[in-house]
Amino acid sequence: MATNSTPTKPVPPTPATPPRGIKLSSQRIAILISVLVALIIAIYLGISPYLEFRQRVLALALTFSSCFLLVYFSYEALIFREINNIYAGLEKFKRKEFKQMSTKFLFRPDPLQRIKDEIYLLAERNQKEIEELKRLQAMRREFLADVSHELKTPIFAAQGFIHTLLDGAMDDERVRDKFLMKAAKSLDGLDTLVQDLITISQLEKGVMQMKKSKFDLNELGREVLEQLEGKAQARNITIHLLNAPEEVFRVIGDRGRIKQVLVNLIDNAIKYGSENGNIWLSFQDGKKKTLVTVQDDGPGIPKEHHNRIFERFYRIDKSRTRDVSGGGSGLGLAISKHIVEAHKSTIAVFSEVGQGTTLRFKLTRVKD
Repeated sequence: MATNSTPTKPVPPTPATPPRGIKLSSQRIAILISVLVALIIAIYLGISPYLEFRQRVLALALTFSSCFLLVYFSYEALIFREINNIYAGLEKFKRKEFKQMSTKFLFRPDPLQRIKDEIYLLAERNQKEIEELKRLQAMRREFLADVSHELKTPIFAAQGFIHTLLDGAMDDERVRDKFLMKAAKSLDGLDTLVQDLITISQLEKGVMQMKKSKFDLNELGREVLEQLEGKAQARNITIHLLNAPEEVFRVIGDRGRIKQVLVNLIDNAIKYGSENGNIWLSFQDGKKKTLVTVQDDGPGIPKEHHNRIFERFYRIDKSRTRDVSGGGSGLGLAISKHIVEAHKSTIAVFSEVGQGTTLRFKLTRVKD
């Protein structure tokens, strides 16, 4: 009688496990070195009675050399090699190269001191990066709070005027025109703020290119004074151009952007200067650069604020609102700083409380 039997599948042979590398602990290394040194000494002691004096000296020298080389290369191969590999890894880490570690640091003296110094240097650099990240994070939080406040003010103002009209004031022609003008003014301010945010973002990223050409600073200064004359008269402030009309100061730069810088600096002096005060604009040629100076006799800026007045939305007096300061976006000085830096220069601040403020920057002079 035939029986149905299920054929059994052949079991594949178990692959041979590859031999693992021999891991030597520090104890085993010490024992191995001791055994080898003892063996060398034992051989010397065993053969020395049968040797002459000179042969004994030679055998002793060979024994000493063998022991020295054994200990030295054991340390070099098993300890210093690993330390130098760690040091090579630190070098790769500093250069942000995470490839296979190099062995070019083998057989160099004093690896322990070197690796200690590198670890301290790396720790110091990382600490500075952490502090910089914390500072940038605080600036980002402050910027988000400031921009939220700046956007909220014109939006809420326009929203209030429009809702008032919708609630019944539309029928009164006088009130309607007044509220529509106020809403339009708030929205114009909002548009200015957004445009300034776009401008400063492009300047910081380096996207905006300066269209440099040759132009006369004295002529540009007269244009700026004519543009801001009405705003200055509203606060009884007199703007003086110290250079004579016939003087010429030829420079290389983006004329439109430099005009924006002068407008921002003088407009800021008008806003925060003293009523019935003065503002002076002047130009002075040097060997390679032309110095531009905007000076006022206002209340001045405390020294602790000198480095921060070019930050976005920064105000020395936090109680001032945008309306009190003249309706600006709060980005004028920040934009001016980036424009001047794009012209390979910086704006220097000289100011003391009660003694006015002086702002200076330089532009490349056109060679005669």
